[in-house]
Amino acid sequence: MIIFLLAYLGGALTILSPCILPVLPFVFARSGQPFIKSTLPMLFGMTLMFALVATLAAVGGSWAVQANQYGRFAALLLLGLFGLTLLFPTLSTSLARPFVDLGNRVLKSADQKPNAQNSPIIPSFLLGIATGLLWAPCAGPILGLVLTGAALNGANGHTTLLLFAYALGAATSLAAALLIGGKVFTAMKKSLGVGEWIRRGLGVAVIVGVVAIGFGLDTGLLTKLSLTRTSSIEQALLDRVHPQQAVSPSNSVNVIPVNSTENTNGLFTSSLPIEGNMPPLDGAVQWLNSPPLTAAELRGKVVLIDFWTYSCINCLRTLPYVNAWAKKYKDQGLVVIGVHAPEFAFEKDLGNVKKAVNDLHVTYPVAIDNNYVIWRAFNNQYWPAHYFIDAKGHIRFHHFGEGEYEKSEQVIQQLLREAGHTKLNNGLVQAEATGVSLAADNNDVQSPETYIGYSRANNFVPTDGQIQDKSHTYTTPNTLQANQWGLQGNWRIEKEKAVQISYTSHLKYRFHARDLHLVMGSSDGRPVHFRVLIDGAAPKASHGVDIDENGMGMVTGQRLYQLVRQTQTVKDRTFDIEFLEPGVELFAFTFG
Repeated sequence: MIIFLLAYLGGALTILSPCILPVLPFVFARSGQPFIKSTLPMLFGMTLMFALVATLAAVGGSWAVQANQYGRFAALLLLGLFGLTLLFPTLSTSLARPFVDLGNRVLKSADQKPNAQNSPIIPSFLLGIATGLLWAPCAGPILGLVLTGAALNGANGHTTLLLFAYALGAATSLAAALLIGGKVFTAMKKSLGVGEWIRRGLGVAVIVGVVAIGFGLDTGLLTKLSLTRTSSIEQALLDRVHPQQAVSPSNSVNVIPVNSTENTNGLFTSSLPIEGNMPPLDGAVQWLNSPPLTAAELRGKVVLIDFWTYSCINCLRTLPYVNAWAKKYKDQGLVVIGVHAPEFAFEKDLGNVKKAVNDLHVTYPVAIDNNYVIWRAFNNQYWPAHYFIDAKGHIRFHHFGEGEYEKSEQVIQQLLREAGHTKLNNGLVQAEATGVSLAADNNDVQSPETYIGYSRANNFVPTDGQIQDKSHTYTTPNTLQANQWGLQGNWRIEKEKAVQISYTSHLKYRFHARDLHLVMGSSDGRPVHFRVLIDGAAPKASHGVDIDENGMGMVTGQRLYQLVRQTQTVKDRTFDIEFLEPGVELFAFTFG
């Protein structure tokens, strides 16, 4: 119930956002009409259509987006014609063709007083449907949470209802604004000749809105203006109602003191509670290092399920411990299963996953969960996430994020003893974590994980913003503030990545952390050489494992690259990477 309330409040906040501007003319064109029979049907139509289209866009893939484009074109034509009839009342009499006459009758009926023969409800509802096809609200934290859940959990009634609640919140704030503004418009219309001018002014506003949406201003410039105004409010709501559980070190839930008791039969019983039953492991597209495993055949074994993805820095930092546990307790009844659930599209590539499993020396079974079937069965939301299952198939403990490795290993020992394996080494593993796997220096990490693609990008600083899905020549300011970043040269920014088009293109970031990582790959599979500078100079001793002291490196696959590990005092520094050949793909920064 709380998440529905958050979605509703997030929608209501859109009235504060410039992204709502292109929709306002269509709504205010209803001023002076009966609220119940004219305005309300339009807002309901807008709410319903947005919920349906957003659901399809989140889960349906590119075909749904393409289909919606045809709907947008039709809606632009319909609302453009609506604006013209407001601007030129004689237009309907000068157009004689039956199709246009029919269209005019539909549009005009929404502006007429209701009577027994003529009700504006259906035409107003149709105009709301058209508006819903065009409306593209700014994706703040709340809408982002809803859309991410839709993408991971698939199409269902819960997703659509959340999106409907979001749109209903926006409709509520628009209705309130219209009720207030409508009284002013009505009073002005009673003045001498003012009503006709207001009608024409609204017609101009509607046409301007159509043009703005047609040229993408609602999802481009206005989106950039909006995020700084409402994101902080939405995030505060999320943090107050549902505190974030970030995937970070020492972030566990339901931590219970690990101990055991010996009963009268000499058997050990752990104090860990039963959190539920182990779900099925069906749905993996392929298994590595093992034939497919089932929950039934794992009975009698203690099982550790590790949700991970190979470009996730938090996952990579936990792997040395998971590997060590798998080796130490393999012969004593522990089965470790890695469930690889991709974050980026390239992580669905079986060849990429197989190479990563080999390079990372993962020898235990790995289920490739490209369709998030196992992810949803566990109701999981995090990378990495560890679920500890006893020999009877009960989930007894879980841990999200990095850290608390001693606690996790003690849980394994408790469950093994409970299963009858009493001759255990009580010592704890000392995992050898080096390179990328070395734990983060959290005292000095002041830069957040930063995505490059436009769906989740923030702190991007070129004056003209990100141009979506089109090649564009970008320039970066000479001076960057903390955690700002930008591109130099010709790039095409897509939903989850930026693709380099021109030679000698740059990416710059003003960061504060010991380590800097960049997830990247090559668009055509060919190697791309690059050079890294820190504050304008070669990194020398502060180079990461994927470059040399002069900052030279090469993109050879789609993965996470460690580019900086500072040996000096950690402070704000400017990272600059220059790509010497075109074709690189950039996905995300992470820090440690």
